[in-house]
Formats: sequence, C-alpha cells, structure tokens
Amino acid sequence: MAKSSVLTPFRCIKVLILDQPSHQIEIERYPSEYLEVPHHLIDILHPSEDYSVGQFFIDGRQATKDILNRGRVPIVTGGTGLYLRWFIYGKPDVPRPSPEVIAEVNDMIVDFQTEYDWDAAVEMVVNAGDPKACSLPRNDWYRLRRSLEILKSTGSPPSSFRIPYDSFRENLNSLDVDDFLEDDCSADISIQNIETDLDYDFLCFFLSSPRVALYRSIDFRCEDMLSGSNGVLSEAKWLLDLGLLPNSNSATRAIGYKQAMEYLLKCRHNGGESSPAEFHGFLNKFQTASRNFAKRQMTWFRGEPMYHWLDASKPLDMILQCIYDAYESESEMLEIPEYLRMRKDIRYTRGASELKLYRSINRHFVRREDCASVLEWIRSEGCKSEFPCEESLLV
Repeated sequence: MAKSSVLTPFRCIKVLILDQPSHQIEIERYPSEYLEVPHHLIDILHPSEDYSVGQFFIDGRQATKDILNRGRVPIVTGGTGLYLRWFIYGKPDVPRPSPEVIAEVNDMIVDFQTEYDWDAAVEMVVNAGDPKACSLPRNDWYRLRRSLEILKSTGSPPSSFRIPYDSFRENLNSLDVDDFLEDDCSADISIQNIETDLDYDFLCFFLSSPRVALYRSIDFRCEDMLSGSNGVLSEAKWLLDLGLLPNSNSATRAIGYKQAMEYLLKCRHNGGESSPAEFHGFLNKFQTASRNFAKRQMTWFRGEPMYHWLDASKPLDMILQCIYDAYESESEMLEIPEYLRMRKDIRYTRGASELKLYRSINRHFVRREDCASVLEWIRSEGCKSEFPCEESLLV
C-alpha cells in the first residue's frame, strides 16, 4: 500500500509525515498527497552522501519534537526495520569520534577505497579488533569507517555496545513472548501491557498482503518503474553521471538503483547496445531483489512485538478506520478485528503451497519488442556520459 494513500482520513488529527529512509526507492517523488500533508526528511542529502541509522535517529527525533511542539501528530512511515527500531527504542551510547580520529581513519581507509580493494580494507579492520566487519555488505565503506572510528575511540568494536532494544526485550512482562510472536496473530502484544521506558507512546502497525498477491504487486511495480522517461533507469544514469558506482554508498545500494546502474554500466561497456534478453534479465534481477526485500521485511517485523499486523488487501476504508479508532481509543488493550488481522505464519496454509508455484508474469514487458523504446533510450541517452566505463568496475 502506498504510504501517502492512508493520509486522507487523518487530516482531522493534524498529522505530519516523517518519511523513514528505506532501500526501496520512490520514482513518483512528489505526488499530490505530499502537497496536501507536509512530509519531513525528504531530499535532505545529496546522493553522494551516506546516511546512517544513527543519523536518522537524530534527524527523526528532532523532526518529531518539532511536529509535537506545533500540536500535531507525527506518522513515521517506511520499511527499514533497523531504522524504525532505533527510532522507537533509542540508539547505543557510542561516543562520537574526535576530529583527530576521523582524520586518522580516513588516512587508513582512503587508499583502499580509491583502489576498490574492499577485501583488504575489511581484513585491516578485522585485524584491528572487529571480527564482524567481514559480514558487512560489500562496499559499505561508511560502516567500515564507522567501525574503525569506534575501535580507535574506545578500543572496543561496535558490537560491544549495548543496544536499547535488547533491554526492552528483557523487560517484557510476558514469560512466553516468543509464543505470541509465533502464534499467528492469535493475540496482540501492545505497548499498554509491556513495561517500557520509551520517550513516546508508540502505536505501531505492519501492513502487508497475502504473499502471492504482494509478490505480484511488487513485480508490476518494478515494471512501472522502468516505464516512462523519468523512471529508475533515468535516475540510475544521473547517479552514474555524478561519478558514483553501484553499491558504493547508501543511495547506490538501494534496490532498483543498484541493478539499474549495473545494467547501464554493461550497456555503456557494449557501446550502448543491449538485447531484449539482457533487458529482461535486468528486470528479473530487479523484481527478485524487491521480492526478497519484502520477504526480509516480513521476517524482521514478525519478531517485533509492538507491531499489529493488518491485511492490506482488505478495503482501504476499513483499514483506515481501524487505525483511526486505535489512535482515538482510551482502552488499555488494543484489539484488532479478526477480519483485518494479517497472518504472520503461512507455513501450513494454502498460501504456502501457492507461493512454491509462484512465477513472475509481466504485464508491460511481455514480448521482445515491448522493450524497444527502453533500448532506444539507452542507445540515444542512457549511455551518454562524461565518465569513461572501465571494465574492472563492472564486477
């Protein structure tokens, strides 16, 4: 369900949207809803700048204070679980590095990054005292630098600092909270019956659809993002023309951007040429990465006790009324109507059998000739660049 589609009924309680960064990209950057209800933390960085969960905590909490001080209600939207977890429970008390440490770490890392020698840089950080550096996403230079900065500042790796969420889990009243999490939504765990020491009263919902319908919607959405002159390929070209490479920072690791940038680099290496089969291969990678991301989201939020799961395939007005009633309710317990509950576990349902048989079915790019206009754009526009394409960068 589109984030902004849920806004209309909530204008009466003066909401403001605090958009939580996600690895899902949005091509329709300013739909009409953005003009009707103010959004925050949109376009706050240049694509070449990295953005961390710690920085989001600072920016998000500041935006929340500003919204509440104006007598309005912030709604935090997005799908990156770690960002939401830190926003709700707080961030680890890790000291900021001094300018001297930042400069020292930069001197240690810069040559590796310039030479694209990720493996050697990781080995250096592991040897410095952080064995978990080897499990960082490849080319996540920001987090690698951050790990080394923490090591230099404190003598300890990032994993040694306690995360507030861990304390929250330990303080759950229910002795069998894991049974609740695995009990297919037969009971809700709400913030009212959990001992907490949080800064705000949070009301959390996870909206999803039955898996097969969700996957079909994702596949169609990926196709839509490749249609038109301002789609993901156009934005990928812009990033490449800035001198950025896929998987080199936060923006270029985002699903859609990464695959599109890799595809355009290969097209540029081939003199602007691409076959329909190569295009469909790129589309398939894009769709698969997006579906896998949705699967990881569901796995993550299945383990989050504060979220009430709603079936987004149900009529929109029913979902909105449920959320609105929950916000207005003075009851100590929140009960989600059975007809709106989303099943957390589909292992033993009909949906599990259907999921095993799932295959992508395109609606726009079905035949070879359906991508002719995209391939023509790649030849005429997509491969024009001031930056030479080096074969070594395609790996």
